[in-house]
Amino acid sequence: MDEFRFEQDLVRALLREQHPDLADLELRDVAGGWDNQQWRLGAELAVRLPRTERAPALLRTEQKWLPVLAERLPLPTPTPVRIGKPSDLFEHIWTITRWVEGEPADYAPITCADAAETLAGFLKALHQQAPAEAPANPTRGIPLAGMQDEFNSSLEVIADDASADAARETWEEAVAAPAWHGAPTWLHGDLHPANVVVQEGTLSGVIDFGEMCAGDPATDLSAAWILLPAGTASRFFGTYEDADEATIARARGWAVLRALHLISIGRNGRLGLAGGKPTWEPAGRAALERALAMN
Repeated sequence: MDEFRFEQDLVRALLREQHPDLADLELRDVAGGWDNQQWRLGAELAVRLPRTERAPALLRTEQKWLPVLAERLPLPTPTPVRIGKPSDLFEHIWTITRWVEGEPADYAPITCADAAETLAGFLKALHQQAPAEAPANPTRGIPLAGMQDEFNSSLEVIADDASADAARETWEEAVAAPAWHGAPTWLHGDLHPANVVVQEGTLSGVIDFGEMCAGDPATDLSAAWILLPAGTASRFFGTYEDADEATIARARGWAVLRALHLISIGRNGRLGLAGGKPTWEPAGRAALERALAMN
């Protein structure tokens, strides 16, 4: 997490060892990150080093699949351009990607309503049928009933709030909605404010594809409430076109669950606990309010 950080000297040494043609580019620290720590490399690149146990596997997913998908996506993505191999300097894989310009949405929320069309166009391009060998994910793209225990524990973060009953009701409606019966589609899998970037109030890029997988698109469609300004969800789904009422209900359930996660992680940050992200609590509360507003 943020409290555990590698030093620039390690990154510079890795570049000299494996990618010497890039080793003299300017290297700048980048705030944030969860599973990976990131630096900006020159004007157009970034370096990512894994710092959690699961991070190398997430990087391998990005390295294998994002270059396959990126060409059809209408927004900039951190497409891997070089692969870092394990060595005596660093025991894990690492990666050099394209830099995606913009401010993370947990610091600069999306305010422009036309971002609804931008996000819908991005997801429509992404949500194509995935091949049989596409990765699965135990907590994304699955039937919501499989996340019931997770929801019950997550709801405790707002147990004393007036919105708790509405959150449970929305969740129960989502679980009761007909399941996804289409072919598994490609998913980003982790669309929340820290994983998109914003310029001039609108969505300008999508980052962190480590959780990408195949499954029910409702997981990603929760971004209609997680990311977009209040009152624009219907505009988003009108542009996306391919979501029926059951899919929208499931997406709203995912939005409630993801909002509760954001609130919990953000509260930990506000209290100074390990792994917390203070900017996530207000983002999560705003997302929950939007998901419960039924518009």
